[in-house]
Amino acid sequence: MYYYISGTLALLSLSTAVIDAGGVGYRLTVSSNTFSALAGKEGSPAKLFTYFSVREDAMELFGFADEEEKKAFELLISVSGVGPKAAMAILSVMTPSRLSGAVAAGDAKSIAKANGVGAKTAARIVLELKDKIGKAIGSNSANGGSLTADIPDIGNSAVADAQAALMVLGYSRAEANYALASLDSGLDTETLIREGLKRLMK
Repeated sequence: MYYYISGTLALLSLSTAVIDAGGVGYRLTVSSNTFSALAGKEGSPAKLFTYFSVREDAMELFGFADEEEKKAFELLISVSGVGPKAAMAILSVMTPSRLSGAVAAGDAKSIAKANGVGAKTAARIVLELKDKIGKAIGSNSANGGSLTADIPDIGNSAVADAQAALMVLGYSRAEANYALASLDSGLDTETLIREGLKRLMK
């Protein structure tokens, strides 16, 4: 029904954004990632891509800071048993690129960290989206690119050691892959870890 809504950001809370477009205030449910993109911009122009959900008991408008997040949302709700709330919960704990990487790596545990998403649902997401998400979510996301591309050569001992070190620090395998993706595999382990941490902290 609506592809995007553009206007003035009239109100922003952790899960809600209100955009005044032509004198009409549109209330949109947003993820933590979109909230962060809008933070501090109340009273300024804003544009959110939208998804209009219609159920028997409610109608709800969801807003996304970019098309990558909207595509990820639509893929998630295509999975059996995953509704809009669960999809937004997942997109509040990981960016589309990290979700893509988690699916590619079979990392259901990272997906299951989302509020209300159990291990079985996370495993189903990995199973059903493994052949879809890399094609749907491009390589130029707002957070540095899709994790399905340029996964480092784990056969390289320095890369493998750096990956293991990042996981010891509490990052998931998918996050470690994301951090090391596209880095020069010829770098020593210490440099790989340092550069990887910089990327994760952006």
